[in-house]
Amino acid sequence: MTRAAPEPRKTLDPDRVAQWLARHPDFFVGREGLLQQLKVPHPEARGATSLLERLVHDLRTRAEQAEWRLEQLLESARHNEAQYRRTRELVLALLEAENNDALGQALATQLSERFHTSAVALWCPASLTDAEPQPPQPPRHVLDDHAGQRLAALLDGRASRCTRLTPTDWKRLLPHAQAPRKAGSCALARLTLGEPLGYLVLASPDPDHFRASMDTLFTEYVGDVVARLLMRLAHSPHG
Repeated sequence: MTRAAPEPRKTLDPDRVAQWLARHPDFFVGREGLLQQLKVPHPEARGATSLLERLVHDLRTRAEQAEWRLEQLLESARHNEAQYRRTRELVLALLEAENNDALGQALATQLSERFHTSAVALWCPASLTDAEPQPPQPPRHVLDDHAGQRLAALLDGRASRCTRLTPTDWKRLLPHAQAPRKAGSCALARLTLGEPLGYLVLASPDPDHFRASMDTLFTEYVGDVVARLLMRLAHSPHG
């Protein structure tokens, strides 16, 4: 009598097992011993570890990642608060200026002390300075064709921009500040308030201080404040 050949061993499809367990999350209730017998790959070393140890490791990793993200959020909040306080002090100092020369001086001082800006220039058309009894004092300058064309070229059609600043451009656009031997960087903003009011230049001898990838929102904001104060002071009795 011949013996029947044994049927080939059947194996379960891993994907189907995973799907079944996902539909029955309470499968291990009352089968805790089975959990202790299960082995899974160790995430940081060769070999296997128990499922419970792997779960503990994963939970610890998630907790560390959450703590790191929280610290990043707190650091960003601290930076934003410090930036707000510096900007507030800057604007308050500008509001206290009694004339446009004092405005320019306050702008240069505040940006140097609070934002580490090495040099500032404020180029305004002659229409804003003709009525003044004295020529404008640095960092204010009367905008001429040469400076206007170069500033427009550096802005390249934009309202504001961060870019490299060659020693030649530094000497031309910030004549009151000593030019570096090598190229630095600058943030530029066009001043407008219904009409062109000139340009604001923030410069640094560090070529990476004002990088092309930087947001220019702060420069635009300062430019908007300065433009309004220039117009107000130009028409005030003390202007």
